[in-house]
Amino acid sequence: MIRIQKADFNIEDEILALRKPFKNTGAVVTFLGAARDISRGKEIKGMEFEHYAGMAEKALAAIREKALADYDILDVAIIHRVGKIEITENIVLIIVASQHRKDAFKACEFCIDELKKTTPIWKKEMAVDGDVWVEEHP
Repeated sequence: MIRIQKADFNIEDEILALRKPFKNTGAVVTFLGAARDISRGKEIKGMEFEHYAGMAEKALAAIREKALADYDILDVAIIHRVGKIEITENIVLIIVASQHRKDAFKACEFCIDELKKTTPIWKKEMAVDGDVWVEEHP
């Protein structure tokens, strides 16, 4: 399951929805990206995310499919928010369900790394001294 949305998400609800079809889930690994107030030494007031509609969803679907093919996992969910995000709010959630933890951890890390590299989603940070579109993907 992949989604790009403006609204926040409920982590527990998303985990339960991903696990529900599988009675053999032994591990669930999550990555939660949240908006922080300091970036590159500057005070951040908020963020805004934009995406290339259609292409961003295709990129996330490709990441999900590759994770399912390359790792011994049951399912993957990737949710990314767009629009204005306040400091401390959720930005991105990746959930991986598997029978065993090792592949779940590896797949989760793969998904966030690939998302940062390949998905056409852009971040603007609203800093105290001006707005900046972030180009690098740490």
